[in-house]
Amino acid sequence: MTALHGVLAEFVTAEQLVEAARRTREEGYREIDAYSPFPVEGLDDALGFHRTGVPAAVFIGGALGAVGGYALQYWTSAVDYPLNVGGRPLNSIPAWIVIMFELTILLASLFAVLGMLGLNRLPEPYHPVFNVPEFARATSDRFFLCIEADDPRARRADPRGFLESLHPEKVWDVER
Repeated sequence: MTALHGVLAEFVTAEQLVEAARRTREEGYREIDAYSPFPVEGLDDALGFHRTGVPAAVFIGGALGAVGGYALQYWTSAVDYPLNVGGRPLNSIPAWIVIMFELTILLASLFAVLGMLGLNRLPEPYHPVFNVPEFARATSDRFFLCIEADDPRARRADPRGFLESLHPEKVWDVER
């Protein structure tokens, strides 16, 4: 016997998807996900998605890059191989700004990409919605909304009946 992942509904237009997601949130469902072939304006608000950890990851990467650039240059110029050229100080921050800036940008961009991939749990070669053959159209011209079985409201109510009341093209039970 297979476990149920959730209930998946197919919509023809992006507007129908946004409206369905909004009504689903208003109904009290919280574990929902939407699938679209392109970014849809307002879908994030309709799903209740407001915050992400990517900006924090970018800031941490940038700070590590700046501190790492400074530490690298300080170690090489003032500790490991100090050269006093013309009586200049060994700790010369103005001369190191370019390297610090470049490492800040490099690590911030790496943390942005890795943070986005990690927080989105990518790459994900398998997902239960792939078991629905019609889901392949999510990359071309259809829009899908899934209420997951782990949702507390889905355990008490009938998510399939609710999704059918939104007048989708079709509704499927998605197995794990």
